[in-house]
Amino acid sequence: QVRLVESGGGLVQAGGSLSLSCVASLHTFDLYAMGWFRQAPGKEREIVAAISRSGGNTIYANSVKGRFTISRDNAKNTVYLQINSLKPEDTADYYCAASFAAFQTAVRGTEGDYLYWGQGTQVTVSS
Repeated sequence: QVRLVESGGGLVQAGGSLSLSCVASLHTFDLYAMGWFRQAPGKEREIVAAISRSGGNTIYANSVKGRFTISRDNAKNTVYLQINSLKPEDTADYYCAASFAAFQTAVRGTEGDYLYWGQGTQVTVSS
């Protein structure tokens, strides 16, 4: 059974930082492109950032560019999301997801591309 477990969420003041982690129980983690999504109350889930199998390619939502950084450590089956300069509008549940990718450089930007999902970690930013 594949499990993705996020951690690192919490309550933080605006301008602060958080570091999210997601550990995946995938035997072939390096064959999966990974993504971070978020869902704010009353809103649809949206992609935040995604990373290719090798980590060489990344994409970001316009709203987080320059503030969020996605990275991965294939030896640890872990994908990270460093969040800086947090804003109240970043308040949401954050989810990691895995998408099998035939090519090392592929980055998945669409929710429907992802097969496995974590349970989420909550991020709350106070003003």
